[in-house]
Amino acid sequence: MAKPVPRSRTAPADPILQVKDLVVAFPGRRKSVTTVIRDVSFDLAAGETLSLVGESGSGKTTIGRAILGLAPVTEGTITFRGNPISNIARTERRRLAKDIQVVFQDPYSSLNPSMTIESILVEPLSASGATGGRARVRELLDAVGLPANAGDRYPREFSGGQRQRVAIARALALRPSVIVCDEPTSALDVTTQAKVLALFKRIQEVTGVAYLFISHDLGVVNDISDRIAVLYRGEIVEIGDAHQVSTAPRHDYTHRLQMAAPVADPVKQRARRQERLALLATAGPVETAGRTRPPATSTS
Repeated sequence: MAKPVPRSRTAPADPILQVKDLVVAFPGRRKSVTTVIRDVSFDLAAGETLSLVGESGSGKTTIGRAILGLAPVTEGTITFRGNPISNIARTERRRLAKDIQVVFQDPYSSLNPSMTIESILVEPLSASGATGGRARVRELLDAVGLPANAGDRYPREFSGGQRQRVAIARALALRPSVIVCDEPTSALDVTTQAKVLALFKRIQEVTGVAYLFISHDLGVVNDISDRIAVLYRGEIVEIGDAHQVSTAPRHDYTHRLQMAAPVADPVKQRARRQERLALLATAGPVETAGRTRPPATSTS
């Protein structure tokens, strides 16, 4: 077992991944253009977890897709180890897959149901020309807490949490430097969610991989994150140390997200809901980069 890699709570001067002034826009009807990401900038260090948090439609997943080459970069730059990766050719993107991987929200839809787990894990190794596929599969299954005979089974034979472990193993197959985790625990129950988050942390301590962790829940990302960036309608309204953002937010919108996170104690949950409703009732427009936007509405 490799020694744990020390984690840093602050962003270093030489990040492994850097997003600067990112704008993502999509064409609409009648030559209209919809801008979903506006002037977003952040960096990510080796061995660090930066979480992007926001409500549905805030643009957090679009940022992850832009980094993976699945969404267009209209303006701004994305660099990996100092090299631009915005809108690169497919051949370059395939080579980059060795360094930047992804774990999607729904583990079942991201796994081919007609392939065994071993075939799923061998596939990226074969595509990259790596040797020793079967030995690496056993190593990966052990790393995510699955038995060696799991390789002979199909995705449908596993629970949601086990399928997500398979998805994590596949992302680790090529020993990437960065993994984009797109809501990887939102489809899991609370107990399984905690186990998968603990697995992410353990893997990071051993491998030094960096995570860009995407979530709508401040409560989920607080423990796993070094830093948190809060998004509102395509813009970052607050970014900072995870503990500070989660427990003492400086922006009103972050405070609303904090109040929206559920707690186990029903009395505290009732008080939190009342506080959130009171906060929404008195909320003014949200300030984002000099622009004023109406506050988010509550459906709870």
